[in-house]
Amino acid sequence: MSSPSATLAVWSSAWLSGAAAADDVLDALQDWAEFHEVVAADERLASTLEIPVRGTAGGSPAAMLAALRRSGAVTAELVMPVPGDVRGLGGAGQFAAHALRVGEAVVLNGLGAVPEKLGKKVDTGIIRWTVYEVERLMPTPNVPIGEAEHELTGAMRVAAGMLIELGVAKQRAGVREELQARIAERTGASWPAGMPQRALRVLQRAAEVAAILELAMEDEPGGALSASAAHKRAEALRPLFHAVRVARCAAVAEAVRALDVSDAH
Repeated sequence: MSSPSATLAVWSSAWLSGAAAADDVLDALQDWAEFHEVVAADERLASTLEIPVRGTAGGSPAAMLAALRRSGAVTAELVMPVPGDVRGLGGAGQFAAHALRVGEAVVLNGLGAVPEKLGKKVDTGIIRWTVYEVERLMPTPNVPIGEAEHELTGAMRVAAGMLIELGVAKQRAGVREELQARIAERTGASWPAGMPQRALRVLQRAAEVAAILELAMEDEPGGALSASAAHKRAEALRPLFHAVRVARCAAVAEAVRALDVSDAH
């Protein structure tokens, strides 16, 4: 599992190409939250897509799929922007600002959808998808999946070393079991038939690295790092977070391509 946007990008692409049913997409989204609601960013788009406008009670994710079909969307792209890297957002605007704040979005031809978690716990809360009209962008060039996998493998070794260097194992009892539980929680997603094995492997490895990084970023129980130490730690881990983002985007792009090709044949 990587993000709600990754799930929607892969499953909606499979559905749009005829390789999955709409109910399959809706079931997959429930890996992230039991309830999802959908709103349009403005009244004109709400009228066009026939979904509620932002600020009102949200519509169902099924309504979003119907809106995607009516809009002529044929494929999807995962974008995971961070400050300094906003590729795939099409410049400044409400969509770009919202996606940057949340850290993820899906671009579907002329539409962009940003998921936002409401409530403290994902599994008991709601994810609200806000749909924006965006320019029909060319797909963002992704790092080839082989290169992304290679970088991620190196990041895995470095991240594991960071846990030792930071003394996380000494500071937290049962850290190995905690890490395994986090990884299991993040890799339980379902994917469409025809999902390429390499993409699955990269998503799995990305989840493992992300779990290690999250653990390394947390303060030890009963204590807190100084501001300077916390900054140094964040700077040291930043390239590893970048490797995870790049790998997830590359894996999703590979999956979308494979699903489109399998349907075409």
